[in-house]
Amino acid sequence: MEPLVFLQNGDEGVIRRVSGSGEVRRFLASLGFVEDAQIRIISRIGGNLIVNIKDSRVAINEEMARHIFV
Repeated sequence: MEPLVFLQNGDEGVIRRVSGSGEVRRFLASLGFVEDAQIRIISRIGGNLIVNIKDSRVAINEEMARHIFV
């Protein structure tokens, strides 16, 4: 299990854990970042990640990506 930030463009994974405060976890869950969700890295731009999750493209910053473990 490793943080999402270690995946490269095109890599896929399954979310195993979301860490952080309750507020951070709720925010990420509202974007679809929940356990057992499939995720794929589309690209990285200036430390931000664009990912495909639940048939949507979502951009998150590196700080948030460190709370998502695959």
